[in-house]
Amino acid sequence: MNAKTEKIQKIGNALVDAFHYLALFIIGATVVWSATYEYIEMMEKGHAELKDILLLFIYLELGAMIGIYFKTHRLPVQFLIFIAITALSRHLVIDVQHVSEHFHLYLLLAISGAIIMLSAALFILTFTATRYGRPEDDVVRNKEP
Repeated sequence: MNAKTEKIQKIGNALVDAFHYLALFIIGATVVWSATYEYIEMMEKGHAELKDILLLFIYLELGAMIGIYFKTHRLPVQFLIFIAITALSRHLVIDVQHVSEHFHLYLLLAISGAIIMLSAALFILTFTATRYGRPEDDVVRNKEP
């Protein structure tokens, strides 16, 4: 590559990085703002229900995922699975309390099955990462002298 191409490449990389950090900051601020709003609503209510606590856990997991992505530039799939399991559990808790003719046993079984499948996926990801390592482990090892 010539000098002009390298300079354009560096500018492009800087712009992508700037957008990346700005987007992460905006997403993180939105998560904090939303969690704060939900917490204030709970305080005004005078108590927190289980669905409220599970929602706060979803916000916590989103914040942790954003923090890890911010530091490593990698999105850990496990955090997405944790969020999905928590969201499905929250849905299950809320809907089971309102069992009616609109809520079918099949929906209950489908949500429970999805939670079990996500848990199995999480187990497999953790097991394979422990046993065989992660792709990013090779990147880190290759950079070391």
